[in-house]
Parts: sequence; structure tokens; C-alpha cells
Amino acid sequence: MASSAQPNPTQDFHAGGSQPEGVEATIDYLVPGSRINRRYVAPGAELNTGRYAPHSVFIRNGRPVQRALGLDTQGFVLTNQPSRVRDFKDKTEVDAVYAAEVDRIVKALTGADLVAPLGYVLRTSGTTSAETQPPASEVHVDMTPDRAVRLASATYEKSFAGRPRFSRFIASSLWRPFSQPPQDWPLAVCDGTSVGNDEGVPNVMVRLAELPDPDHIPAHHEGEDQLPAASIFFFNPEHRWWYFPDMTRDEVLLVKFHDSDHSKAWRAPHTSFRDPRMQNAAPRESIEFRTIAYYL
Repeated sequence: MASSAQPNPTQDFHAGGSQPEGVEATIDYLVPGSRINRRYVAPGAELNTGRYAPHSVFIRNGRPVQRALGLDTQGFVLTNQPSRVRDFKDKTEVDAVYAAEVDRIVKALTGADLVAPLGYVLRTSGTTSAETQPPASEVHVDMTPDRAVRLASATYEKSFAGRPRFSRFIASSLWRPFSQPPQDWPLAVCDGTSVGNDEGVPNVMVRLAELPDPDHIPAHHEGEDQLPAASIFFFNPEHRWWYFPDMTRDEVLLVKFHDSDHSKAWRAPHTSFRDPRMQNAAPRESIEFRTIAYYL
């Protein structure tokens, strides 16, 4: 069942029988019956304890219908937003320049009144380091609904104490590649209206100095219910996947994690995937900057 009653202008746009543009690729979904679902994160490395399996899906090229894909109708939007940042690996420059740019961009794309930053992650499909993580290659949303609501309230109290209570919030990620196109591991985003409200199970994130032995994962982790957790998903053939090939550093993709207004597309599962057509592409480098936008 779709998660939004909004009309979907892209659902049947190929009803005339023409083959849509896109690529057949494999993406990883959670296997039913996985006993422990955690994501351990260490500098330059990540480990998912859940069992995942690749599924072949058709990922449509969103560029021909870019104007029909919207934040409130699909849960994501692509837009041209050049940045003054010269080096996204320079933390001082990103903190000084990019944080303010993200604030402006998110306000413009959401129409929200206030934006609180949650920090950013650099990713690369090449060699990682203490400052860069590998691509997140399983189907996920970065926050479970309960964590998103809890985090939104706590962040608002911390960042905007004394302001009137907010009426709505959107937790999201602003994703930007800063390596030259094409990307060998582009980002695929799932139309939020093709995802049921009850889909997704928690994947708790545990940060450590180094990854644990995958053969000796503890059954329980202290304070697990208080740790951040993503939603991870089982395969559903109804999911509609999109991507935007050859993104440049002047383009950003805003992806919803949680919109408290569920009359709209309120989240968009996503994943990186290896584009089978780009065997010799240079490694993808990207920055994802997370925020919570508030409406008063």
C-alpha cells in the first residue's frame, strides 16, 4: 500500500508501452529471519551484521522526468546548487562555508523556517581513510520513525530553545558528489509512495574505534534502544527505483529520512549501487549533510 495519497505523476508515465531509460542493477535487501541487525561503524570501515541478499531491480533514469519528481511526491528532489567550497575534504572549509550553504538550500527546497545541522559524512568507493567511509550499499533510511521523532524534539530544544513549538519537521540528507562524473557507485532512491508505512525494521548503529569480530557479535548491546538506528528493508517488487546518472559537484539530491506530515511522501529508502555500465569509472567521492528542518 502506498504511503501517500498524493497523485504520482511518474507511476504510469510509460503506460504507452515505451521502454523507460535506466539500468538493470543489483541492490542489497535484508534477508527475512536475520537475528541481529546492527551497523558497526569505525573510522574508514563499516560492518552490517544482518544478512543481506542481492536483488536485480530496474533503476529508472530520473533525468528525463526530473521536473515531475518532487520532495513531497516521491520523497527526494534533484536540483542545481553550486557550492563555493573548493575542497570538501577540508573540514575547516566545510564547517565555515558549506554548513551555511546547506542551511540555505534546505530552507529553499523545503520551505521550512528553521534548519538544524546534524553533521556530515564523506564517502568514497575507492580507498577509505579515517575521514571517509565506504558507500552504504544496503536499502535503508537513516532513521527509524521513532528515533526521528525523538531526535527532532531533542534537537529543537537544544538548537531553538524559547521558540514557539514547531508544527512539522523533515529530517533529510543533502547528497552531493564532488568527484568527476560518471559515478561508479551512484545513489539510487526509492519513490516513497511505493513503500508501505509498515515496512522497515531497525538497524542499530554502534560506533567503535575498530570493528568487532563478525563471528562473535554479542546478542545484546548495552543501551541499544537509545542508540541511533536506521530502517532497513526486505525486498518488495513494488518498490520503484530512480537515479540521476553523471551528477556533477554542482548538483545536490535532497532525500527525506522522515517527514512528520505523512499525507506526503514521508521518507525515501536509498542505497548506493555499482553501475554495471561504468567498469572503469574513477571512484565516486561524495558528501552527505544531514539536517532537520522545522516549520513553525
